[in-house]
Amino acid sequence: MKTLLTSLLIATVLNAVAQPFSKADSLRGSITPERAWWDLQYYDLTVEVIPDDKRLVGTNEIHYEVLEAHDLMQIDLQVPMNIDRVEQDGQALDFTREGNAFFIQLRSSQPKGSNQKLIISFSGKPRVAIRAPWDGGLSWKRDDKNNHFIATSCQGLGASVWWPCKDHMYDEVDSMAIHVEVPRKLTNVSNGRLRSVEENKTKGTRTFHWFVANPINNYGVNLNIGDYMSWTEKYKGEKGELDITYWALKQDQGKAKKQWPKDVNRMLEALEHWFGPYPFYEDGYQLVQSPYLGMEHQSSITYGNGFENGYRGTDLSGTGWGLKFDFIIIHESGHEWFANNLTHQDIADMWLHESFTNYSESLFVEYFYGKEAGQEYVRGTRTRIEHEKPMIGYYGVNDEGYPIDVYYKGGNMLNTLRTVLNDDDHWRNLLRSLGTEFYHKTTNTEEVETFMASFLKMDLTAFFDQYLRDVRIPTLEYYFNDGMMHYRWINTIPEFDMPLVISVGDAKKRITPYTEWASIEVDPGELTIDPNYLISVLRSR
Repeated sequence: MKTLLTSLLIATVLNAVAQPFSKADSLRGSITPERAWWDLQYYDLTVEVIPDDKRLVGTNEIHYEVLEAHDLMQIDLQVPMNIDRVEQDGQALDFTREGNAFFIQLRSSQPKGSNQKLIISFSGKPRVAIRAPWDGGLSWKRDDKNNHFIATSCQGLGASVWWPCKDHMYDEVDSMAIHVEVPRKLTNVSNGRLRSVEENKTKGTRTFHWFVANPINNYGVNLNIGDYMSWTEKYKGEKGELDITYWALKQDQGKAKKQWPKDVNRMLEALEHWFGPYPFYEDGYQLVQSPYLGMEHQSSITYGNGFENGYRGTDLSGTGWGLKFDFIIIHESGHEWFANNLTHQDIADMWLHESFTNYSESLFVEYFYGKEAGQEYVRGTRTRIEHEKPMIGYYGVNDEGYPIDVYYKGGNMLNTLRTVLNDDDHWRNLLRSLGTEFYHKTTNTEEVETFMASFLKMDLTAFFDQYLRDVRIPTLEYYFNDGMMHYRWINTIPEFDMPLVISVGDAKKRITPYTEWASIEVDPGELTIDPNYLISVLRSR
């Protein structure tokens, strides 16, 4: 905790010099002193949703452990939502607001090691999603029968757009209860398991009581409200029977029953093979229809892909393989392993979520259609790489890096590393071991890089520096002269030393280029290189 806190505080200072980030960015993105002293343990969140007013009213009971004695706590809730009252031990507490951050003055003694709780009452009309899920908030829509169709989406933006919380990724709550009151004819679907439904006859509402047994990141907590019907199935997986629940609008139940189960079952079969057991057997798996494209809300995956294969009916890879599966089911469910199980501590490390999950699409294709099909798929997505900014963003200011390349460049980076390793069994063991090593944990790039290098017994420092922290694609420059092939890396950092297997004519050779010229003896012939390396090749003479 201290090492992470120190590094992020230093990063925040450096970033302030390098980029025009504001104090609000630091309050949102850094582990402030008002966050660092307490460890989040449990949320008991109650929300009444008033659709006709697009308004929320609720409370959040926050349970925490005191790590160091302190009397000032930061809680986040974004404008135009408001905290109305904070109470601890029966006493109302004073608080001040600075933008989206509230600072609560505690009265009771907070001895180190003690367990405490406080209750926050809140209300307001939360930000309306402009282009969910990318520009998120609350989506207030209607179905074809004019029933309310409502959902939350807040990755990057933050869960504090609609409920008060410790809105930083480094500290996940251990478990939580979610109670959502909605008009009587509507159903609310949230995370985990539905424990009960309470009829509020005098108000004409119903309250849905959900419980999440596993740690969950804030943006993974969601509301889905509509005229839903549901059905359940069981999947026999690596850890036993997994409960699957589908929630579709009544108007779309026929299409959902035809489209969803086939790919959910295939997804679980393929991704458990590659990544290990589904990480949330205790909470089950839910697929929920939403009024936007979809998101990876933990154990409550949202879906709005039109009940068709591909990404809204198109193949992102341009190879044809992307039309063999429903993109949203595979991609957003892949995040259960990378985003919800292994979770970044700072959004600057977004690649830990998106690169592995983008790569999971090609692994799904490979599992069912063969290795070359999977690699054709991932190579096909290269046309979408933009090379404009490094994949890693600035730490401590809620900066997610370059949002396009963390998908397509990241997936191809991982496929490149697999090609360098040239041991598919060991590669699969690595992917599964990541799920074990970082099971239900938050982590960062440094820890994941170190683990991968140790597991593979490879020095990956220059590899990750090149692909994560530089925008350039490495270029192998070469020429032939007097029976020799001369070669070097250009367009790279000085330390880049990625080895390659090349073919000249009929001969295969393994070389390790550097940024200085080197040479090997070769017979005459054309140079060919495995296309799965994410590199360029330049014959200079």
